[in-house]
Amino acid sequence: MTEESKVYNEVSPEDINAWIADYQENDNSEAQEKLVLHYQKLVESLAYKYSKGQAHHEDLVQVGMVGLLGAIKRFDVSFERKFEAFLVPTVIGEIKRYLRDKTWSVHVPRRIKEIGPKIKKANEELTNELGRSPKIIEIANRLEVTEEDVLEAMEMGQSYNALSVDHSIEADKDGSTVTLLDIMGESEEGYDLTEKRMILEKILPILTDREREIIQYTFITGLSQKETGEKIGLSQMHVSRLQRTAIKKLKEAAMK
Repeated sequence: MTEESKVYNEVSPEDINAWIADYQENDNSEAQEKLVLHYQKLVESLAYKYSKGQAHHEDLVQVGMVGLLGAIKRFDVSFERKFEAFLVPTVIGEIKRYLRDKTWSVHVPRRIKEIGPKIKKANEELTNELGRSPKIIEIANRLEVTEEDVLEAMEMGQSYNALSVDHSIEADKDGSTVTLLDIMGESEEGYDLTEKRMILEKILPILTDREREIIQYTFITGLSQKETGEKIGLSQMHVSRLQRTAIKKLKEAAMK
């Protein structure tokens, strides 16, 4: 085995962290190049998942490499977790945002594209909280936008693609297929949550046990306030109040 193949095929998590730290602290381009070469195949495979070998595959690879470089810059090596757990959602997030911005069949303002996934989430949350489908004004109030913004986003969302969202795209090497719904430009929760979780782990100790429990269930496990209340024996209103208190503490701690 050559020295070069050993470098890129037998790399430990400790080596990865050492390269990242060297690049972040010393701007060592050689360390960055090692990381890029080591993860290039992974980025290409993630790009292939969303391009399915079509013409924009190379574009998605380039977008994925941008995500890789960003992940190298932002990863905190002090956390006891593998870099890949941060890298994958970062790259996928970049790819999905690119697809969101480049694949609409008509021009749609960026703010409308971004509000679409938020409307879906707000609708689900309010349905659970209210026990019925929410009104447009209730969704607008939750998102702190106007009713016109919500209506425009819902209407424009129909212009994303002229094909059915169930339309299958070319199968990959293992015979599986992907639909347009799989690659529609919506927020990648794993991408956003990864950094938030890393920050939370540092500042969670300032909360009470009950507040930590509520944050764990509602933001990390993904339960609704109602589900969290049922799990820990509190009313939804009580959970909501404690959640707001906890979030205020965390925001204040994060700003210090």
